[in-house]
Amino acid sequence: MKIQTIKNCNYILSILVSALFLSACNIQEQRTKDDDSPSKEGLYFGLKPPGMVAEPFAPGSMSQKGWELGGIHAPGMEEFYFTSSLDAPFRPLVISFRKENRVWKKYNFYATGGDIMYSKDKYIERTDSGWSEIKSLGAPYDSIRIMRLTASSKGTLVFDEVGTNGDGILRYSRLINGKREAPKPFGEEINTGKWTAHPFIAPDESYIIWDSEREGGYGDSDMYICFRQPDGSWGAAINFGDIINTEGEDGGGYVTPDGKYLSYCPRCDPPYDRMWVDAKIIENLRPKQ
Repeated sequence: MKIQTIKNCNYILSILVSALFLSACNIQEQRTKDDDSPSKEGLYFGLKPPGMVAEPFAPGSMSQKGWELGGIHAPGMEEFYFTSSLDAPFRPLVISFRKENRVWKKYNFYATGGDIMYSKDKYIERTDSGWSEIKSLGAPYDSIRIMRLTASSKGTLVFDEVGTNGDGILRYSRLINGKREAPKPFGEEINTGKWTAHPFIAPDESYIIWDSEREGGYGDSDMYICFRQPDGSWGAAINFGDIINTEGEDGGGYVTPDGKYLSYCPRCDPPYDRMWVDAKIIENLRPKQ
């Protein structure tokens, strides 16, 4: 029987993170804005950016003993958060790094950023006085077992639905004339294989990244990408190849808000180090017109 380590942990984490998300929004903090344009090094914790070979992301602090899941920058590039097991795999800690007065500070709770942030079927909006109350996307989202939901700059939602026997599906919902359409499943280009999950849609909707277990892959779940075609359809799924994928479970990919780096979780078998690589790898996979 296939060991469902990462799938089960992700579902457990989605529940725990949502609970922390609800409580953390009641915590009021004074945020200090840096008026100067941040340097490239400042945006990435002073790390030397990677080239075309993937490297561990912040080893010793964000890639450390235990596992790290769900690491992601907030849209403003001044907040970063992830879940970590440390020495307690079923008691994950949600860790946030925030840039304040040019210094990255660590907070051991779930912190969010950007104008709208999602947690499964819930979301909050940034206001002039802080954060809004917790809002719900309502039906049918509140009845779907969502692990990851991402949104494009146009407001299109892309999310997964957790299966029980290896099945999984990605859906999308667009804003049309200010109204949200009912969620629709993607076609076979994306919804093929097992464990289809953890989508990331590009802000301009030019591509979608996700992970799935398919024939012809490198082992368990691999990371794939689809590019939007000139006619608006989605092209064939493209495997990221052995630069990213291994014989283990690979996934959880997302691109930093500035479009420079791809972050992902390779070989989802402890120690779940997050990796990052130059996002040029995406352009190298894009079919030539």
